[in-house]
Amino acid sequence: MFVHIGHITDVFDKFTNKEGKFNPKLSENIEGMINLYEASQLGIAGEDILDEAGEFSGQVLKEKVDCIDNHEAKFVKITLEHPFHKSLPLFTARNFLGDFHGTNIWLGSFKEVAKMDFSLLQFLYHGEIAQISKWWTGLGLANKLMKARNLPLKWYIWSLGCLTDPTLSEERVELTKAISLIYIIDDIFDVYGTLDELTIFTEAVCRWDIAAIEQLPDYMKPCLRVLYNLTNEISSKVYQKHRWNPTNSLQNAWKSLCRAFLVEAKWFASGNLPSAEEYLKNGIVSSGVHIVMVHAFFLLGHGLTEKNVQIIDRTPGIISSPATILRLWDDLENAEVNISSVVLTFTEREKRYILYQSKIIIINCYCDFVKDENQQGNDGSYVNCLMMDHPEYTMRIARERVRNMISDAWKSLNQECLFGSHFHSAFIKVSLNLSRMIPLMYGSDDNHSLPGLEEQVKSLLYDNVL
Repeated sequence: MFVHIGHITDVFDKFTNKEGKFNPKLSENIEGMINLYEASQLGIAGEDILDEAGEFSGQVLKEKVDCIDNHEAKFVKITLEHPFHKSLPLFTARNFLGDFHGTNIWLGSFKEVAKMDFSLLQFLYHGEIAQISKWWTGLGLANKLMKARNLPLKWYIWSLGCLTDPTLSEERVELTKAISLIYIIDDIFDVYGTLDELTIFTEAVCRWDIAAIEQLPDYMKPCLRVLYNLTNEISSKVYQKHRWNPTNSLQNAWKSLCRAFLVEAKWFASGNLPSAEEYLKNGIVSSGVHIVMVHAFFLLGHGLTEKNVQIIDRTPGIISSPATILRLWDDLENAEVNISSVVLTFTEREKRYILYQSKIIIINCYCDFVKDENQQGNDGSYVNCLMMDHPEYTMRIARERVRNMISDAWKSLNQECLFGSHFHSAFIKVSLNLSRMIPLMYGSDDNHSLPGLEEQVKSLLYDNVL
């Protein structure tokens, strides 16, 4: 809509009355309300009419959902819970496989092709999981850092959500490896290290000198060695495929992440909360989104120019917007949410035999979406910092403020994607997909588990569609 006609305030004039409010008669058209609600998700700063359109259509759909037939009600519920622009078809497409009705032969054929495609994708994903599991087990970090999170399936789901193109199999595997180290280094800062040890660790990363490993405590050495080796391996693969050496950019991204983690460690050690503004500025970096996006940028290999690399290194809006969404959503859902996890363990409970590259690979996996009881670290919260800055705020007001900030971050991302981006569409899609993943990865129930994620992963990876 925006792409073709720019700002669209005038387009909605015919739907409003003399007072500038949406005409109540429109509420009788359920399909129209669905379309209006979907359109409102593409709002940008300054287009208040789209905010009003979203509020109006959303309220109408909530009121009508119990008054319409079951088939139509299902689509209304899906629209309200998973509007297209902010959802991943990867996780929602399967829901529609059972909704093809009619006597036309082509509908049945289309459904069969869709099932076959889904089964082939499952086959591909199983192979990727096998590669990641083998790599992760071979590192031995899970045995050396027993209190750290051991979640290779969850790390893979992040990559799968960001890089949905089936042809990007190698890129998903490599991105998952980088994501795993975000979690492990985060746990070293939150669970393991003293402030002095974390300072030494950060200095070692910033020097990027393999000899610095010898100055570290024994439990830190394997992680830093893996970080150095992985960065070199990914840089080598990018150079071989795209003739560009990303080593400096990847190193700088890891340095920034560790510095941000150290800032948080100092806050918690001192017992002094920062201002909300200071917390969020640092939290955008400590979210790890920059690590994900920088690696994705080079792995994709589109638009590798000096200008674009310089922009990437400065954390542009295409990166800072999803980072803001992640940080605020995580804190909104509760600091404990980020230790609710998809746990991939290797037991006899469930054996899955996957035919991959003419070999049978046995994966003994059990998906458990529960709180990781080993996690005892400190996590900050923007909500707490906001309430400290504004003693007059209740929890409800503070949380509503954060929800509005998430909405504003989405508007900034929409603006960047539609009008301001210098980057290839494939990279823009990664930014959007990462943002779309966040509610799924951080939305918990009262038991700090992730029922939505559990259901989606089971459906996507393990349920048979044939």
